[in-house]
Amino acid sequence: MKTWLRHHIYALRTALRRLLLTPFSTLTNITVIAFVLSLPLVVSAIITSLAPVAQTVSVNPVITLFMKDIVSLEKTTELGEQLKKDFADSIDTIEVVSKQEALDSLRANKEWQDSLSVLPNNPLPHSLIISLKSEITTDQANEMALQWETNEAVDLVQFDSDWLKKLEGILYFFKVLLGILALGVAIIVIATIFNTVRMQALLQRDEIAVARLVGATESFVRRPFLYLGAITGLCSGLLAIVLTIIGLNMMNDAIRVLSESYGESFSLALPDTFWLILATLIVMLIAAIAARWSVTKHSKF
Repeated sequence: MKTWLRHHIYALRTALRRLLLTPFSTLTNITVIAFVLSLPLVVSAIITSLAPVAQTVSVNPVITLFMKDIVSLEKTTELGEQLKKDFADSIDTIEVVSKQEALDSLRANKEWQDSLSVLPNNPLPHSLIISLKSEITTDQANEMALQWETNEAVDLVQFDSDWLKKLEGILYFFKVLLGILALGVAIIVIATIFNTVRMQALLQRDEIAVARLVGATESFVRRPFLYLGAITGLCSGLLAIVLTIIGLNMMNDAIRVLSESYGESFSLALPDTFWLILATLIVMLIAAIAARWSVTKHSKF
């Protein structure tokens, strides 16, 4: 155990020494990988921030039924009870809103007070606000809305799902983009580490040859290069997180101004710490594999 630990400590020190011997090349490789890695981190931050918005809207789809003018409040209440009974598996809650309640709600808004004051009577209908259960999809909600629209007491059915579908489409696009960027990051990490280790192997060829002459095993020769790749991946991952935080803060300044103009609060946030650690470990693993591939290919002399 002590021998194994001593060998790994030696490999780690050797890898650090080799990285410090070529500081410009090391910083360049780390910076390039970090900038590339920050792109999928930004996309994942967008997905992480937008997903709750879509889930909040789609968890309880709401359909509003506006009654005809001739339909009384009692008939509206009876219709609500009938729908609750017929669609018990789909409906979560039903709220009956009388035309007077709707009018009072509009009067509470200063923008509508002047307009409503000139009307001789209440033009608003009674309505039913139907909240569906969380497992109901947008397509199922659309089907129910079309079915309820045929009811003779219903004048208008409101269920605006187009923007929600667009939001879901945008999220799907970002997920595909994240996959493409992740693949691109893996390719760039492999290419960068492969070329770096190739150069290191060529520079250290005399040292490697002497080590083999005195009985060093292939594992002993290759281990420092694996650490070199892993350390480069670790530093790149940490720098990418820092760059992503800086970029998100700059983006949030602009987003905050836009969201406040709509009376909302929205900002982009990094994924959970677990996913950041996992992403960094994956980059380290890919870099170590690329290093092993390169040193195996270019240390045969």
